[in-house]
Amino acid sequence: MTNQRDALANMKRSLETCMDDWKMMQQTEGDEGAEWAERFERHFYLFIDDFKEWFYMLEAPPQSIESLEKMEEVKEIHSLLPGPLQLNFMIEMEEIIDSLDTKRFD
Repeated sequence: MTNQRDALANMKRSLETCMDDWKMMQQTEGDEGAEWAERFERHFYLFIDDFKEWFYMLEAPPQSIESLEKMEEVKEIHSLLPGPLQLNFMIEMEEIIDSLDTKRFD
């Protein structure tokens, strides 16, 4: 069973993969760019799944988006995300706080 420290490590690894995909997506175009975009999207939502796993393991999970944003782990993530992804991450955090489970289809 995963503990909180392992969940945090998993989340950081999946964020790193996601950011690597983002960089490659920015450097490519055409069919290759589309492939990197699909890969990025898949890994972004895997990162979000890992973030949720970590969040739900917290002893006292924040009850507001403001409290969540003040956490050091979230500040670190936010600092690593390029501007266009910060809004997406904010929306995902709001859904977590509001206990919404968005279904995504390929």
